[in-house]
Order: sequence, then C-alpha cells, then structure tokens
Amino acid sequence: MARGWESKSVEEQQAEAKSQKAAPKAPLTSEQAAAQRHKQGLILSRQRILQQLEKAQNPHHREMLNSALADLDAQLARLA
Repeated sequence: MARGWESKSVEEQQAEAKSQKAAPKAPLTSEQAAAQRHKQGLILSRQRILQQLEKAQNPHHREMLNSALADLDAQLARLA
C-alpha cells in the first residue's frame, strides 16, 4: 500500500526528535539562562507590539508603539 507524503513527514519529524534528544546539551550557567530568558521576553514583547500596531488606528498610539518597537529592536541588537 502506498504511503502519502504526510506519513513520511511524520516519520522524519520523529526521527529528528529522537536524534535531538540523543545529543546532550551543555548545561547553561545561571547567567546564560537569565540572558536567554531576557532575550525570549524581548522577542515576545516585540511580537505583541507588532500585533497591536496592526490594529492601532490612533496616530498617537501608533507613534508610541513604533517607539516601543524601535527600543525593543535596539535592545535585541545589543544582545546579538
């Protein structure tokens, strides 16, 4: 019986997940973990600002959101 593309994709994903679990990751120091959490928080904030910017109609609100977005982008650039 012929198998479709979907089942092959699932098998590939499962194999990839198993190989990733097999490769041990180096434990992060508390500073590295804190920096990683901070960066993820900035990325999530940026996504939220972008969503709000799509819906905002008031020019002053849009200006404030654009300013916040620029600030988040600057912070992320400093972390990179």
